[in-house]
Amino acid sequence: MTYEEFLDEVTTLLTEMYDLDDAAAIKLVVDAQEAEFFSLHDDLPAMCTHEQAKKDAVTLFEQKQNKQRTHEKQQQRLRQSRKPKT
Repeated sequence: MTYEEFLDEVTTLLTEMYDLDDAAAIKLVVDAQEAEFFSLHDDLPAMCTHEQAKKDAVTLFEQKQNKQRTHEKQQQRLRQSRKPKT
């Protein structure tokens, strides 16, 4: 598949596997592309397979989840540090 088809496949898998809406899946793929997550895929067309698309979809979703959890923990620590001590 072409690089563009590969990106479409990753986007589709994100919507199917994780019940993301189209806009969220597209944003995840575009953000990853801007961060050069797919640069090797562009250089090596042989990486543009369905199996790799599935692996990349899982990786992108897990990274998103980890980022969210980290942000939530940081916010929780910030709120706790602002609580008046009794």
